[in-house]
Amino acid sequence: MQKEEKQPERASGKQQLIINNLTIHKELYRAIACFNALFFLYLCRIFTRRIVIMTKANKVLFITQEITPYVSESEMANIGRNLPQAIQEKGREIRTFMPKWGNINERRNQLHEVIRLSGMNLIIDDTDHPLIIKVASIQSARMQVYFIDNDDYFQNRMQTADENGVEYDDNDSRAIFYARGVLETVKKLRWTPDVIHCHGWMTALAPLYIKKAYKDEPSFRDAKVIFSVYEDDFKNTLSNDFATKLMLKGINKKDVATLKEPADYAALCKLAVDYSDGVIQNSEHINEDIMDYARQSGKLVLDYQTPDVYASACNEFYDKVWEAEQK
Repeated sequence: MQKEEKQPERASGKQQLIINNLTIHKELYRAIACFNALFFLYLCRIFTRRIVIMTKANKVLFITQEITPYVSESEMANIGRNLPQAIQEKGREIRTFMPKWGNINERRNQLHEVIRLSGMNLIIDDTDHPLIIKVASIQSARMQVYFIDNDDYFQNRMQTADENGVEYDDNDSRAIFYARGVLETVKKLRWTPDVIHCHGWMTALAPLYIKKAYKDEPSFRDAKVIFSVYEDDFKNTLSNDFATKLMLKGINKKDVATLKEPADYAALCKLAVDYSDGVIQNSEHINEDIMDYARQSGKLVLDYQTPDVYASACNEFYDKVWEAEQK
């Protein structure tokens, strides 16, 4: 007799349910594993991108003497107008400041006071000076300009010299007020710049204040400072007590040893170089003593650039200064 072949036993209903559940669990596990892998890759991509972004100087503060159209065109005024726009168009966030010189037409340029930022008193030479902040917009550039104003220092007065070309005796105090006014306003804005680009001798005290008096302020403690040197020499020397008047908590006499009495243009710019992380030669013909001093100090230096490549060169220099200081 032929033996009957054994038929495979059919799984019972309970066993089949277990098998089905195991199959579902395997498929679910595979789906979860696949999702986790994709999600991990996504997080890595975001994290890598964030690291790249953090190595760039994303926020740039411009402190300048002149910006066209608020004052007549000049090399500095044109740079003050065009450089911030170019840097903003390259994807960086900007803020721009200048003094509210008395020859600026407020009505025509639509300046208005920012009440929430105004009202502080700055003490200079034992005298209180109210800080007034005004703002205007350059619509074509989609950028705002903040103005530092004060009745004593800026109202009804020209820029650094009067109509006859005579330099104002209190230009040193005006420079102190302007630099401190900008920094106090940035604090109130709760804005944290990565790079602070100072243009012209009127801004020369800003590097000292940032690195010494304001070094622990959240807005400035990680900022890198760049000072631009122009062909903007003043003729007179500053007052004999200038080094005393500029003092703030955190600054001592050794910090301003560069300022020989009476301090001249070169000494003031060298002080700015001392506390800057980078120096730019903005004019083709300048006081070479200052640039030689900058090079000998070991600072990063950007030599003179023609107008057609200037903005791009500055844009690259910002990152160079930022990355050098991160090492």
